[in-house]
Amino acid sequence: MRVLKPGLYTTVQDLGRPGWRKDGVAEGGAMDRYAHRVANLLVGNDAGAATLELTLAGPELRLERDLLLAVCGADMPPSIDGEPLPLWRPFWARAGAVLAFGTAASGCRAYLAAGGGFAAEAALGSRATDARAGIGGIAGRPLRAGDALPCGDEPPRAAAWLAALAARTAADPPGRRRNWAAPRWAAPPLAYGGATAAGIELRVMPGAEYGQFREAARTALTRERYRAAPASDRMGVRLDGPPLERSGSAELLSHGVVAGTVQVPAGGTPIILAADCQTTGGYPKIAHVIMADLPLLGQCRPGDWVTFKEVSLAQAQRIQLEFEQGMRVLAAAIAMRKMEGVQ
Repeated sequence: MRVLKPGLYTTVQDLGRPGWRKDGVAEGGAMDRYAHRVANLLVGNDAGAATLELTLAGPELRLERDLLLAVCGADMPPSIDGEPLPLWRPFWARAGAVLAFGTAASGCRAYLAAGGGFAAEAALGSRATDARAGIGGIAGRPLRAGDALPCGDEPPRAAAWLAALAARTAADPPGRRRNWAAPRWAAPPLAYGGATAAGIELRVMPGAEYGQFREAARTALTRERYRAAPASDRMGVRLDGPPLERSGSAELLSHGVVAGTVQVPAGGTPIILAADCQTTGGYPKIAHVIMADLPLLGQCRPGDWVTFKEVSLAQAQRIQLEFEQGMRVLAAAIAMRKMEGVQ
């Protein structure tokens, strides 16, 4: 693909760089790993293949070869040469077509997968863009107009689906050949159960310093509403709302933190650390967002309301097992699908 317009903040992402935190390297990777993984499944890729992460307003891209594509996550109305495209399903697009995205009607991030993945240069075993470190993706930065996005060779399933979808347009009248085709089936999103018109609910476990907060603060955490601040980014979601007070003021030694950690700085308003968070921090940790709800955090946009619901470690582990079981069922269902009933 060739980038005609880069969008607000578009980066190459995969499942990140696990195993490097001890060296001070952020894990990074897709903010919404559910949408990233499903998009890859829909084009026949492994879950770790690189996708494009689109933030709030998407890019405009020209295809330089026929590709099997899928868009999952936030609704940034995609189109091919002005024709609306469906979300959460694979589609074939013809070389020379222009794939464009609008502004997110809901959610914050969408993921574009291509059969074979985006073949950006890997750094420390990952193609994920870490803009602060300047590594991964395209020169370690968000996309710019004029960038070339190489795509890998389609895996066998993707190649077969691409050919089947392209063949559906062979009977189109001359001069009216479609530049894209998609099957009628889709993979409905299942990981956003905590999202409503009133905001998102994140399930959390108590953090290491939970007991250092006043009882009123512990109660407020799960009773009050917070609003995502404009300063939120891939490093963390800053929240505006009732301050959470500690019982004491003793400074903490720096300690390890991960995505989902809810830190409370001196002002008392929480920060939920996200994919590109630092590896250590000295603020007290009142809670941790469970892994299964990190996709919801990835879709949290400035201005969204956020509430918290406390769960136990055992509940969090059960929820995560159910989530992964659902992903395996979805992967099997997609693998059995055929490109019939093309739209």
